Amino acid sequence: MRILVTGGAGFIGSAFVRRLLSDKQPVPRPDRVTVLDSFTYAGTDGSLAPVRNDPRLNVVRGDVRDVKLVDATVAGHDVIVHFAAESHVDRSIHGASPFVSTNVGGTGVLLDAALRHRTGRFLHVSTDEVYGSIDQGSAPPSAPLNPSSPYSASKAAADLLALSYHRTHGLDVVITRGANNYGPYQHPEKLIPRFVTNLIDGHNLPLYGDGGDIRDWLHVDDHCRGIALAQRDGQAGMVYHLGGGTALTNRELTGSLLTAFNVGWDRVTPVTDRKGHDRRYALDSTATKRDLGWEPAVEFDQGLAATIDWYRENRAWWKPLIEA
Repeated sequence: MRILVTGGAGFIGSAFVRRLLSDKQPVPRPDRVTVLDSFTYAGTDGSLAPVRNDPRLNVVRGDVRDVKLVDATVAGHDVIVHFAAESHVDRSIHGASPFVSTNVGGTGVLLDAALRHRTGRFLHVSTDEVYGSIDQGSAPPSAPLNPSSPYSASKAAADLLALSYHRTHGLDVVITRGANNYGPYQHPEKLIPRFVTNLIDGHNLPLYGDGGDIRDWLHVDDHCRGIALAQRDGQAGMVYHLGGGTALTNRELTGSLLTAFNVGWDRVTPVTDRKGHDRRYALDSTATKRDLGWEPAVEFDQGLAATIDWYRENRAWWKPLIEA
């Protein structure tokens, strides 16, 4: 099996590539794994270092919006797993164009290439943010999309575009939507690594608003295992939810991090809330558990402790990203 992973040098994409090349279940052992990544600020060579010498790995530096490059790269692959995206909400608020161009336009370029080359499966990795804020309960895959930020709107558009290729052309498209991820190799612009690296460096933690926004946390290894199951066993045209099962307010999460570092709330600095900040995300993963046999396996406290240890031990990886 030959698998193309777009965005494979990013946080979740590189974790998926490392899983593929470590031959972990449930992914069938690949004969070839190609990473297509433009290596922006969010994609690093270091994220692929543990598997860089595997002869099955081929890394292509390039943009998913490059029609000729994408066409040449897609040729000969059995599966496309599409992670490549601009993903930081704050950046999308300050400038939406790169998000629309990459997340929507780039997905369209990939879909066209997959159609031309009759790719066996196109798995599109999306996010719980496409549903917007959920006041109570959990969103099933059939829930209406109601994105709040330019980032989530661009992901919702990409989801609909991908599904249209299944309905119009019969392309084998599967979509996964995951909760907030955490784990090693996550860029320090995101909440957990930003707070952890700030604490390591002795800086304060910038907590948005009243800290009451609720997020569901999913370890990246659990996320990648769910994506692998959807790749292998998912039904074409379906959307699969990968929820973490650990819902915390940002204030609760901050408290856990302060405790881990044995420091107090004097290390927290309240900052003005993000524009259009969603209060709560929640995914109903019941169907995914029933149909794919997936549920999270990493207990949050243990996963968070291991993540903190990783950042303590890998300063050489994240420090240049902060200083860039």
